[in-house]
Amino acid sequence: MRNHIINALKLSSIAIAISTTYANAYDCTGLADWQSGSTYVGGNQVVQTNVAYEAKWWTRSEPALNSGPNQEWKKLGECSGSGVNNPPVISQLKPVTGSEFNQNDSVAISVKAVDVDGNVNRVEFYVDNTLIATDTTGVSDVFDATWTAGQPGQYQVTAKAFDDKNEASNILSNLLTVKTSTPVNEAPIATLDIKSKPVELVVGSNVVFSLSGSDADGTLSKLSFAVNGTEVVSTNGTATEHTWVAPADGTYNFTLTVTDNENASTSVTTQLQVGAQVPGDRDACKPDGLYQTPGVNTPYCTIYDANGRELMGADHPRRVIGYFTSWRNGANGQPSYLVNDIPWDKITHINYAFAHVDAANKVSIGDPNAAGNPATNMEWPGVAGAELDPTLPYKGHFNLLTKYKKQYPDVKTLISVGGWAETGGFFGPDGSRVNSGGFYTMTTNADGSINNAGIETFVASSVEFIRKYGFDGVDIDYEYPSSMKDSGHPDDFPISNARRAGLNASYQVLMKRLREELDKAGQQDGVHYMLTIASPSSGYLLRGMETFQVTKYLDYVNIMSYDLHGAWNSHVGHNAALYDTGEDSELKAWNVYGTKEFEGIGYLNTDWAVKYFQGGLSAGRINIGIPYYTRGFKDVQGGTNGLWGQAALPNQADCAPGTGVGEKNKCGNGAVGIDNLWHDKNDVGLEIPAGSNPLWHAKNLQNGVLPSYLSIYGLSPDTDPADQLTGTYTRHYDSVAVAPWLWNAQKNVFISIEDEESMGTKVDYVINKGLGGIMFWELAGDFDYDQAKGEYFMGSSMTTLAYNKFKQSGSQYDVHRGDIAFQVPTEQVDVSFEAKNFPVGDDNYPIAPTFTFTNNSNIDLSGAKISFDVPVSTSAIFKSNWNAQEKLQMAVDVNSSNAAGNNIGGFDNDFHRFSITFINEWGNQPKSFAPGESINAQVMYYMPVTGPVNFTAEKDGKRYAFKFEHPTLPAAKPGDGNGGPITHCEGTPIAEIAVYPTFPRGTHAGQGDLIIDGKGVYKAKWWSNKQPSTSSDYQKVCSL
Repeated sequence: MRNHIINALKLSSIAIAISTTYANAYDCTGLADWQSGSTYVGGNQVVQTNVAYEAKWWTRSEPALNSGPNQEWKKLGECSGSGVNNPPVISQLKPVTGSEFNQNDSVAISVKAVDVDGNVNRVEFYVDNTLIATDTTGVSDVFDATWTAGQPGQYQVTAKAFDDKNEASNILSNLLTVKTSTPVNEAPIATLDIKSKPVELVVGSNVVFSLSGSDADGTLSKLSFAVNGTEVVSTNGTATEHTWVAPADGTYNFTLTVTDNENASTSVTTQLQVGAQVPGDRDACKPDGLYQTPGVNTPYCTIYDANGRELMGADHPRRVIGYFTSWRNGANGQPSYLVNDIPWDKITHINYAFAHVDAANKVSIGDPNAAGNPATNMEWPGVAGAELDPTLPYKGHFNLLTKYKKQYPDVKTLISVGGWAETGGFFGPDGSRVNSGGFYTMTTNADGSINNAGIETFVASSVEFIRKYGFDGVDIDYEYPSSMKDSGHPDDFPISNARRAGLNASYQVLMKRLREELDKAGQQDGVHYMLTIASPSSGYLLRGMETFQVTKYLDYVNIMSYDLHGAWNSHVGHNAALYDTGEDSELKAWNVYGTKEFEGIGYLNTDWAVKYFQGGLSAGRINIGIPYYTRGFKDVQGGTNGLWGQAALPNQADCAPGTGVGEKNKCGNGAVGIDNLWHDKNDVGLEIPAGSNPLWHAKNLQNGVLPSYLSIYGLSPDTDPADQLTGTYTRHYDSVAVAPWLWNAQKNVFISIEDEESMGTKVDYVINKGLGGIMFWELAGDFDYDQAKGEYFMGSSMTTLAYNKFKQSGSQYDVHRGDIAFQVPTEQVDVSFEAKNFPVGDDNYPIAPTFTFTNNSNIDLSGAKISFDVPVSTSAIFKSNWNAQEKLQMAVDVNSSNAAGNNIGGFDNDFHRFSITFINEWGNQPKSFAPGESINAQVMYYMPVTGPVNFTAEKDGKRYAFKFEHPTLPAAKPGDGNGGPITHCEGTPIAEIAVYPTFPRGTHAGQGDLIIDGKGVYKAKWWSNKQPSTSSDYQKVCSL
């Protein structure tokens, strides 16, 4: 279209030129020349460039440029007698002087050019005297050109016209400025896709979102994903996936916002509608055996899948749990380990160590506003990755944990309360320990009764705490609620020992109330809050914790399967053996291997602790502990390269409190100096000998490297011989125990370590046994090799090893409790079970509790046989208590002990099967267990167990499960099983049994005879002619 207009204008210009050529000449005699600035009125005539003009009205304009049809001047004609050519005239050069442009801008240049006695042939355009363009086809007397702005600076733009006689016009020039180019930023693009979701979206459904973005002219700096306005994912722009679990019915808006490196952002939103959960589906996603708070619909599906397995991300089939300590924050001048140092992509859970129980029985981290509080009020300026999130109302570690969780939404954080040093007290602002009583006084009164008020205060504060600081649950590290004397921190003994008899009962109330209130909060908040513990692993400590009844309240247990040997006594052994070897010198000293009732079982190893907990938890709810630190001794005597030797403190009068306990134990001689880098200090500030080192320091000792960091940790190798690197630290490996150690023969120093070989075998053990994963203490103890320094230091090699093995295993953890071969009956009876009346402390040997069964069903189970699985952590000995008031028939139905008669190298099986038949061994008489009745079986066994599990009741050829284990099974019906009357009792047809007052033998009943009286069938114990329902001569055996 533009070409047509141009052609038309060309024709018009030619026509004008022709008419001008043939116009009559005008007599200009007497006409004055036009003067710029003069005023003219209509009728005034002037001459300009040999052309006569007449003003149409008042004007001061130039005739040559304003003589068009509707302009101020009328052109009269060329002055007669003139042969002179008039040059063209240019004006209105654009851009004007002072105009500014950016480098590489396209600059449009234009000028007006006219020729009064001919045509404008061309206009030439120059920049700094260089011809850049020639325009021969002006439109409406306007000629133009385009110039691309060059380097920053000033440029002179010039225009000059030529007519058809090649005569040049006047010259016009303007001065332009070119600035540095500032391109316009292009906003990024956000891409929000739904990778997977169910056809019907209901409460508990999983939706997997794919989150990504792009930026055509830069890079992405942030990717933020929000649900109903609340940010749930934040990355540095990296594409990611997020699994969202519908917490409640309703409408949800999902917004992805991407921001580029120039802070431009773009958002995209999608909306989903969630329907109500399927009615009656309170159990959806609940792990097998987890306690369910009555009246609460806990949203288990927010963290568990349909099978009750925890959702931890596609690359995390098992747990990798690390303890993060608050004190490695750099404040003391030692190297810091901060939240940004955590290998977030390799772990699944972070336990923050520690909060404590304060003097008011509340969860506390001290004054959160106190200067230097590492949890909430500390900053690390200049540390890359430790920049705080300014939108949060708190600083410190908690700020960074919340920040990084947005980038790694599959990682969960738990606040760990207690610990070795803060179970019974806490550290005040001045660093001194306040022996407040902690867990002991919060849960248990001085008289041993339950401190319900203290527990309620603590529980309420726990819920408030995790909501305030964004934690996913509470980890209770209570060391220890055991009835065994002198267990736990020595400073706590005056408080804890006085309460031993009541600690386990109050512990059960504490954990039950925590579970209940966390469930209630979870229902309100649309998420399942976790409750976990760090548990002891020693058979000695666990003997004082009954059957560890609190397991049902836990999402999982982290077994502290370390500290099995250390300088608290003189027995030089492994810190964290996986298996027993039959050589443990401490167990030998106490004749554990030689006591026939123990059947050769060694209990200071991880495998024993795992078996112990399998009575109360499915394998997938058990995580084994792995130490990222060492234990060590000096001046070791005997043993094989130190192993199973002795290292007693030379002067036993100098033993630290709580060490060398027991008439057969001496306190140990712990390694010091360079062999004790991570040592604690006693009350007067002296080093506690323990051989405690991070694994990276052990690596340097093993490789004979004098590391660069010794002085930072207070060592002085130039002046203190104990701090010098002397001798050779030779690595040895116990392939049966799965435990490495270092032996320095020159110094007689033994250091129990963990390394890649033992770690790999333990991770394989977790996979092969169907366990949930690993826990380790602590993150800062892991190692990497620093090539530049030629030494090992803080890293993530061990954690990465576990992550890779779990990811590549292709297997999931087990979710079912008890023996995998257990055949679940087809119907259940409502019979409750309670283990109680445990003797306290050392009196609890043999272990002799009461097993109480209560018949809440309408089935008469008199004389029934009750069977159950018991972990092989105990020997296959099960019988009535020597002092039982009545002895019921007890048996070991399945003995799963190792054929070798010990557990060297691990247990071959998981469970024994024990049984109690409700028949009194004195007289072989059935024990009545009619609806509403209870039976107290006084039992005896020799090593601690959890559970039992997989209960069944058998009577009259029928086999029933227990309702509390299998609530979804149909309830058994009384009588014939169809709701009708029973047809047989003890194999005898009801129709053939005499009905009182008729006796089976005419005038009386003989021993073993059956007789019906009212609604019951009775068996005679001996000769009797009395009414069965009113006489002790009979035993009720069936209900009608």
